[in-house]
Amino acid sequence: MPATRLRTAVVRALAGTTAATALAAGLSACGSDGASSASDAVSAGNAATGTVTVGALSNGAARKTDLAVSEVAKIRAELPPRVLKSGQLVVGIGALPAGSAPLAFVGDDQRTLTGSEPDISRLVAAVLGLKPVLRNSTWENLFVGIDSGRTDVGFSNITDTEERKRKYDFASYREDNLAFAVLKSSTWNFAGDFENLAGRTVAVGAGTNQEKILLEWRSKLRKEGKDVTVKYFPDNNGAYLALTGRKIDAYFAPNPDVAYHAAKDASTPAPTRTAGTFSGAGTTVQGLIAATSKKDSGLAKPLADALNYLIANGQYAKWLAAWNLSDEAVPTSLVDPPGLPLTNS
Repeated sequence: MPATRLRTAVVRALAGTTAATALAAGLSACGSDGASSASDAVSAGNAATGTVTVGALSNGAARKTDLAVSEVAKIRAELPPRVLKSGQLVVGIGALPAGSAPLAFVGDDQRTLTGSEPDISRLVAAVLGLKPVLRNSTWENLFVGIDSGRTDVGFSNITDTEERKRKYDFASYREDNLAFAVLKSSTWNFAGDFENLAGRTVAVGAGTNQEKILLEWRSKLRKEGKDVTVKYFPDNNGAYLALTGRKIDAYFAPNPDVAYHAAKDASTPAPTRTAGTFSGAGTTVQGLIAATSKKDSGLAKPLADALNYLIANGQYAKWLAAWNLSDEAVPTSLVDPPGLPLTNS
């Protein structure tokens, strides 16, 4: 995805807002139980009126938009009996400890989960005629929740990978592109050549597909007698503090995060920029973000059908536009499409 176009869209959305400090406070306030109960209340109210509000409580990160969404009986009938009986779609969000705009974070009421990922889950639940119940956790516990059955599906910027397919089914809904964040003053850029990382110190999120890609690049560099130092921080805030403090050279993260941050801090003493992008599925496949459910749970097809209904009827495009992610649109939701190969960077 062209980072320049995404950043331009984000700049427009942030124009006129001075909410950076308030947003940071909201992110640090994120908690599992409080965020879940608050999100349930917002979602239930919307479902009763046939309207889902996206971009709510976003502190300027999105344009608040009301979308009419109807239950589709034919798609609802595809749901496994357990989910039908519960009347709920229990959604895992991996936004602890601090969240990350515009994907998933605590809203300006300092309680409710907002972001592109919670919002698309609410839209899908509306098509399925289910009450969305959002359960927030750390990234690692997001998958524990799916494995244990505590959650039905993860909507949390999860990349479709061949390794994850051993345990999960996928229904794709957005392109997955990664980016390197650097200080605006840095002259370093990345154009897909991993050898350009030699001698650099790069932060990455643990357990992510970008970590897998970065570690494969490190392995290749070491075979050539070179190296890249990989650093880990508890959350995005820690990584950006390290970047602005010049303790790392770059931060390898989802492109929406990097573009949003570059737009938000453009007028600060330590502005950042995008130094280059890369597909979340490596060199040979366009990465895809997907709703993630336990393998053979019977949820992947109804999830994909609900997403395709939203695509066909326009709510999907309006959701992306509200969060300035239109450049990551996909033409259709696919069940278990090709993902990040087992060995590919």
